[in-house]
Amino acid sequence: MRISPLLNASRLRTPFLYFLGVLCLVYLLVPAHAAAPPDVPSVIVIQNATILTVSHGTIEHGSILIKDGKIAEVGQSVNAPKDAQVIDAAGQFVIPGIIDCHSHIAAESINEGSVSVSSMVNMAEILNPEDIDIYRDLAGGVTSANILHGSANSIGGQTLVIKLRWGQPAAKLPFEGALPGIKFALGENVKRSNFSIPGQPKRYPATRMGVEETIRGAFSEARDYKKAWGDYNKRFAAGEKNLIPPRRDLRLDPLVEVLEGKRYVHSHCYREDEILMLLRVAKEFGFKVRTFQHVLEGYKVADELAAAGVGASTFSDWWAYKVEAYDAIPYNAALMTRRGVVVSINSDSAEEATHLNQEAAKSMKFGGLSHDEALKMVTLNPAMQLGIDKRVGTIDVGKDADLAIYNHDPLSAYAVVQKTLIDGRVYFDRQRDIAERSEREKEKKVLIDKLKKSAEKKPEDKKPDATVPIGQKPAEKKPEVKKPEEKKPEEKPKPPQSNGADVAAAAVRPGGAL
Repeated sequence: MRISPLLNASRLRTPFLYFLGVLCLVYLLVPAHAAAPPDVPSVIVIQNATILTVSHGTIEHGSILIKDGKIAEVGQSVNAPKDAQVIDAAGQFVIPGIIDCHSHIAAESINEGSVSVSSMVNMAEILNPEDIDIYRDLAGGVTSANILHGSANSIGGQTLVIKLRWGQPAAKLPFEGALPGIKFALGENVKRSNFSIPGQPKRYPATRMGVEETIRGAFSEARDYKKAWGDYNKRFAAGEKNLIPPRRDLRLDPLVEVLEGKRYVHSHCYREDEILMLLRVAKEFGFKVRTFQHVLEGYKVADELAAAGVGASTFSDWWAYKVEAYDAIPYNAALMTRRGVVVSINSDSAEEATHLNQEAAKSMKFGGLSHDEALKMVTLNPAMQLGIDKRVGTIDVGKDADLAIYNHDPLSAYAVVQKTLIDGRVYFDRQRDIAERSEREKEKKVLIDKLKKSAEKKPEDKKPDATVPIGQKPAEKKPEVKKPEEKKPEEKPKPPQSNGADVAAAAVRPGGAL
């Protein structure tokens, strides 16, 4: 591996930069097999597994036939061709790949907090396919994630669903055909309850009623903007000449898509009053909220959520971590489910996503949900909330072969992912990962040692001039010009010095000086 000139220690000027160089090398040392997308055989068969289909029960000693990235057959016996790659899953459990409905992985930035309506920004434009959290979440069985803007804005940025295709470029991450979304937020984060910049005025809105007005004002503009374009298109279609189209507004374009049902709204929220507020605003302008995110007081307004057909994507057992979360309870997911709300358990955390299976299992303890109901909260239910349930979320013929294989029941605290497949490709293999760890450690040590040696200062080396920028040659020194020596003025002879007796004698001599 060639070390980048940017990490060449001989050019580093401070210990801090040297530290960054080492840190970059360590961070970039990801699994060797992940550098390029894995090859995918045209036919794969998973055999001898306990298959939790989510849609039609459990199949013991079952098999799944995968062709060209799709599930071709599911059952206790399948007709696999002789050249199929076989994955023996004896004693293991296969479930649909886990779907995280609230994630911030694979993104270079999260919040555009300078304005309260930032609908013009788009998470699709800052995807980072090299984020190691993609690989770590794969190791937790996650195959798809809803990449959301942050919660600093009443109306935040545009969102998208991705598949965790580790090793692929950013252009290959988006989930093909998934409807895009937009992030809204309510409550303390938006009104900046715990955030301010010294010396700068507080950003509007600063209250919950200001948040409501901000959203209502934005959709009032969007409605007028939509009408202006509708009138223009109607007159243009009628053949009218010399028309001037309305001015394009990138901030309002996504809101028009919301009004037209072409973009989902996912809204961060906590309290029941703000949940009901957004439902009223949505009804006023004729759009639907697709999901409330976090929705920790959803159990208080579960009937209203069910009547509005809104999904709820919540935490398993986070509560009382700030004032607006004080009334949250771990029974929230189960209570909303019992009232007819489609509920998913999300992570909002790259680490939490590595064990979403266990987070879903908590709803069996807190609320008494069945095994199947709990498993749906991280598979089928989030797929329904994101509008991708025709492609993923269950193990059925014709769906994408996005699967996770565990060594124990996936809702067990002892369950560990053995393999994760997306589109029929094995993107995570625990045995391969473990086998390659020693080689990666050796490679890391070699690179760090090489960097340290190059950083050692040689005795004959001259200390570089810190004032000269990296990459710029120091200016050549001009030869010193000797200045001509200054001539001292010639000294005149001094008169002889006399003592006091001489002066006295001179005073009595005629003509002597006084």
